[in-house]
Amino acid sequence: MKTTLRTDLTIGDICAGFEFSDSEGKGLYGLSGKLTIQPEYQRHYLYAEQNGKRERDVIDSVLRGYPIGLLYFNKPQADKFEVLDGQQRITSLGRFTKNYFAVEDAHGLPHYFRTMPAAEREKFLSTPLTIYICEGTESEIKAWYRTINISGLALNQQEIDNAVYSGAFVTAAKKVFSNSANSKLYLWKNFVRGNVKRQDFLRTALEWVVKSSDDKKVADYMSAHRDNDDITELENYFKAVIAWAQEVFPNLREEMCGLDWGRLYETYHANSYDANALAEKADVLFAEDDDVITNKSGIYEYLLSGCKLTKVLHIRYFKDAVKRTVYAKQTKAAQAKGVSNCPMCAESGGSNAKKIWALKDMDADHVTAWSKGGKTSAANCQMLCKSHNRAKGNL
Repeated sequence: MKTTLRTDLTIGDICAGFEFSDSEGKGLYGLSGKLTIQPEYQRHYLYAEQNGKRERDVIDSVLRGYPIGLLYFNKPQADKFEVLDGQQRITSLGRFTKNYFAVEDAHGLPHYFRTMPAAEREKFLSTPLTIYICEGTESEIKAWYRTINISGLALNQQEIDNAVYSGAFVTAAKKVFSNSANSKLYLWKNFVRGNVKRQDFLRTALEWVVKSSDDKKVADYMSAHRDNDDITELENYFKAVIAWAQEVFPNLREEMCGLDWGRLYETYHANSYDANALAEKADVLFAEDDDVITNKSGIYEYLLSGCKLTKVLHIRYFKDAVKRTVYAKQTKAAQAKGVSNCPMCAESGGSNAKKIWALKDMDADHVTAWSKGGKTSAANCQMLCKSHNRAKGNL
């Protein structure tokens, strides 16, 4: 790959003819239309997030005379350029010159570009930039793009994949899953966690359709579909998962957000469910003490499993204080009768029928199973030797 250093271009040159898309949230063009600021392989503009702190920092650095770092442009054809690295900074510069935001002066007073003194505006625009112009094959350019984006606001895996496999498929997919103006996001956000601009929704859709979160399987799918702008399979599968989840659990709760609904769909969608009955059970389970069900998000798979997959709830059976209290009471009563303090050992009549077990050798057990409505309370607690507790099973 060939690189050429240029120091003759200023902020004013780069921001000439700057265009920003409010609907897409990205910088479009600069350098009088010769520079594409956000080519398809680039991520969304993110410096305006967190109340715009990052974009104000860029402007503040320029006003203080600090360097804002190297910029890299790709040169796909004569007199045409694409931002390879630096689109966040360039978009910040352009947005400031278009009065999208203000920065504070030394006295803490906000100033838009248009309200700055003429001399300061001129000084800002005449600030030189350090730019490397890169020329090479597509694979060389994208390999370099990945290399130079390992620091700063690091690329996540999907942003990297979008760059590596940019083409008709990525373009079409981003219009649906990376579009913050998509009206369907209002519903999707109940089930998918993440930032649409950081490609989290697109990543989720891809993982669901390939039925795996493995990076290689996602990459293989993107590679196979790279030149195809038909995303019907991806979009329809994603919508089918969401529609099924909404049908089975119409009462939206924050605990359902971020679950692997794609896996749950594949595992359980062939089963028949009574949504009203599930809703009633869910209400009871969500009302359970957080000290008992420590993973409330697991309630959904627990219900889908027919209330069999108890482990997904991460149930905390009994607190240590309850165990000690029940153990002391149970042991005292057993010693008075001359039998084992494990009720099942006492009933068995075996070699341990009169054994008094140490607390460390016993487990707390629900007298009436938790799965059958038994409470996790002292009144429903009994201590069993570990062997009998394991044999009893069934919460």
